[in-house]
Amino acid sequence: MAKAVKIRTVRDVLRHQITRVLALGAAMVLLLVFIQGCSVSRPIQRDCEVSLGTTTFSFDQGAYPSDLGLFSKYLITPGDVLDVLYQIRRTKVDKFPITLYHTISVKFVDLPKLNETQEVLPNGTIILPYLGKVDVLEKTPSELRDELKKRYSSILQDPEIYVTVPGFNARIEQLRGDLHTSTRGLSKLTTVRPDGYATFPLIGDYIVAKKTIQEVRAMLQGHYKEYLPGLDVSLFLHEQSGSVIYLVGEIARPGAYKIDKPIAVFQALTLAGGHTSNAELRNVVVFRAHKEKWIARSLNLKDVTQLKRCSSFFYLKPGDIIFVSKTRIASLAQLMRQISEITLFRGWSFGIGDSVDWIGPNED
Repeated sequence: MAKAVKIRTVRDVLRHQITRVLALGAAMVLLLVFIQGCSVSRPIQRDCEVSLGTTTFSFDQGAYPSDLGLFSKYLITPGDVLDVLYQIRRTKVDKFPITLYHTISVKFVDLPKLNETQEVLPNGTIILPYLGKVDVLEKTPSELRDELKKRYSSILQDPEIYVTVPGFNARIEQLRGDLHTSTRGLSKLTTVRPDGYATFPLIGDYIVAKKTIQEVRAMLQGHYKEYLPGLDVSLFLHEQSGSVIYLVGEIARPGAYKIDKPIAVFQALTLAGGHTSNAELRNVVVFRAHKEKWIARSLNLKDVTQLKRCSSFFYLKPGDIIFVSKTRIASLAQLMRQISEITLFRGWSFGIGDSVDWIGPNED
């Protein structure tokens, strides 16, 4: 009896091991079929459609390109021209402080010869009879009136004094003078400088590079409301220069090209007149800036032209550099040597330096 049980146990173990071997073999067969499907080209047949995927660098996959085929956001860059549109609305304020831009009128009811109308001096004062310099900055007209009545009481008997600000809209007039009139109202064109700053009327210079239009508008709105309550600001991109990609190497017309939406590498090559007869399409390299480094990725465009099952269109972002080599690139060192030969010969510079992460073969 015990011997029979032992025989059945050995039989079950053997059956289990055979099942595992068969399953592993089937998995290997499927893997080989998949690899073969990704490596063997398929002929292009008439009236046959082939679906190709889309891809990009790993750190941008899933978010770029967008489902709408547009840039997810546009960041302002040096060379962009911004159009600032101003609208002035009358608003009620609880406190009206005197500023350097105001003109002050002091009226004496019983002694009109003492009346004075003066602009506020750069030091924030006006000069009045018997008193000399009087600080007026940041005081309301009523606060200044009470102060003057108190100080003149030791000189005049029961002085009746009124203080008004006839030039209360001085800042508005100054704004009008600094702006040109357009059909949309008051507006000003300003160009983003190479240092990322732009100059705005009355409030000065602010960093705008690497920010969205919405972010800069919110910043301007806050600063201008502090300067003049009721001043509303709208911001428009009048001219953009930031959506640029660069093509170098075995290209018919190498250089910088503007793009208005995400495009694939093949479309970029078309913009530059295509590749030369010496181009090695199995080693097209794309550089992309990411977290203060450049990431390099090697692409095999032959896979797409041969409609291989695992091929995809690789999408570019503004600022990408596309390098089409003339020989197969086996390592990062070889890639950098080829690029340095081109850039030194043509006098170009991309500032890549040594900060490159290589996604591709490394056979040195």
